[in-house]
Amino acid sequence: MARLYAQTRFLTAGLAAAALVGASGVLAQSDTSAKPDLEAGAAAKPMTKGEKRLAKLLEGREAGKPVSCIHTTPRQRVETIEGAAYVYGQGNTIWVQRTTAPKQIDDTDALIVNRFSGSELCRFDITTTVDRFNGFFTGAVFFEDFVPYTRVKSAPGEG
Repeated sequence: MARLYAQTRFLTAGLAAAALVGASGVLAQSDTSAKPDLEAGAAAKPMTKGEKRLAKLLEGREAGKPVSCIHTTPRQRVETIEGAAYVYGQGNTIWVQRTTAPKQIDDTDALIVNRFSGSELCRFDITTTVDRFNGFFTGAVFFEDFVPYTRVKSAPGEG
């Protein structure tokens, strides 16, 4: 019995070590091969329709310091920019909320937020999407920080 235990323990340790070596080789290969593709693709990649729309919305605005939560009201305007971000508010300051998977943002989906705080919307709130017309679940949303964009005031004599 002790011999069987020792053999099993040796086999388990050997398999674990082989898995670690194999995984580190895969990680090393994917890490080195992915870097050049990302760097080369970032400059050559054209803007999507949503990214162009967001850029136009942000014209004349300056980005502020990102925050984890923003104060919201039940009637606050939320604009879905397909494939790019969610935009909260209107007027001088708007808040841009990007997600970890912006390509999944679809303007036919409704955003459902289960808040931890009644008056604040936070990046860690549980957020899902449902089809706006049929009401069925379409996905989970993982937010990044909220970035405020404020209109830049023109200097006296400009404009």
